[in-house]
Amino acid sequence: MKKKVLSALLVTALMATMVAGCGSNSGSGSKAKASLADGGKVLNIYCWNEEFKSRLEDHYPGYTKVDATTGKIGDVTVKFTIVPSDDNAYQNNLDSTLKKQKDAAADDKIDLFLVEADYALKYVDTDYTVNLADLGITSSDLADQYSYTQDIVKDSNGNLKGSSWQACSAGLIYNREVAKAVLGTDDPAKVQEAVGSWAKYNETAAKVAGAGYVMCSVNDTYRVYSNNVSGKWVQNDKIVVDANMKNWVDDSKKLVDSKAENTNDLWSDDWAKAKYPDGKTFCYFGPAWFFNFCLDSGEEGSIANKGGWGYCVGPQSYYWGGTWICAANNTDNKTLVTDIIKTMTTDKAVLKEIAQKDADCVNSKTVLAELSSDNSGNLALLGGQNPYKQLADGAEKVDLSNLSKYDQACNEEFQKAMGNYFKGNCSYEEALESFYKAVQAKHPALTY
Repeated sequence: MKKKVLSALLVTALMATMVAGCGSNSGSGSKAKASLADGGKVLNIYCWNEEFKSRLEDHYPGYTKVDATTGKIGDVTVKFTIVPSDDNAYQNNLDSTLKKQKDAAADDKIDLFLVEADYALKYVDTDYTVNLADLGITSSDLADQYSYTQDIVKDSNGNLKGSSWQACSAGLIYNREVAKAVLGTDDPAKVQEAVGSWAKYNETAAKVAGAGYVMCSVNDTYRVYSNNVSGKWVQNDKIVVDANMKNWVDDSKKLVDSKAENTNDLWSDDWAKAKYPDGKTFCYFGPAWFFNFCLDSGEEGSIANKGGWGYCVGPQSYYWGGTWICAANNTDNKTLVTDIIKTMTTDKAVLKEIAQKDADCVNSKTVLAELSSDNSGNLALLGGQNPYKQLADGAEKVDLSNLSKYDQACNEEFQKAMGNYFKGNCSYEEALESFYKAVQAKHPALTY
């Protein structure tokens, strides 16, 4: 879509000022009114990587890139503050800045910031985020989105406090050449038959190992298990390890011991070798954002660059991640903030552009139906396969009833502790104890 200048209506509205009362910036499910104004000259956006910046640069009408972290929309300067998530640096920086938000100078106020599913509730259950209704964004504006993407960013009073352009249902992304070598076919339907349950997956893993390949890392399968649990990580202030998480431990230990899976950390150099033929790896697990951001499709010699990946649902439906845009309380760019959220997460033309240019699974039932119905959804990195019907079906099955504000700490520490067990550095009981203590160190009120 060609970029257009901002509408006269938006430019005019940016000059208006609207201020409402504001209460405390802390506490759960507060009902305090938002403080929203217009007329700001700098739009500050806080995020942890380049993803949203690239989406805005490429798809928001009227955006002009100035340099690596700055742009212009009309007369407003857009400034990105990007702090990586490593060691919780992004949240620490965001928290520190939000605490000073109310009294900050106009050009320093945060206007938009991004959150992930694992810690979204930490922010939406405070007054640091604005109800979308206070921005004039209605349920009808959001009616085409998948319901789970809204459930993640509802506060304890049911107020919607963010919106996403993504629907991150996920599946199994397999190396077609390895599939042909081990299974005799790379057809998605046939591969699905070979991995359609954990019993089938484990049978196939044994064949993969016998042929001199590895299935994947134990950390790749983690989200499939953790998204299919029967209860929350924390119940009545007690840390609870669900039976399905014990299944992940038991299954993974057997696969590691038989050399069918490895223990490489996600995003590590060894883990990344699977993106290339010499990595001799059968699969990754991931959602659509994984296609573009994780498979090195632009790199000569990568499997993705040659169209060498395939996609199927795998043993169980699940989701992984996603990025939500939240409006910051005390923004002085209310109208522009509103337009960005509506355009980037509800405009069907923009969403279809994102899907086709960025191989993303967008948060629009209509757009995904269009993409899955013809060749417009075919992806070169998947050898021309169209994954959008499976992705759309998966998005309908996402269940967030077991989401909690403790998920980030529990997921990170469980994987870390069990990694030591898989490597033979400790017993399961010792790993479990270290997990409990690590989570308790982050959340002292919890017991186990």
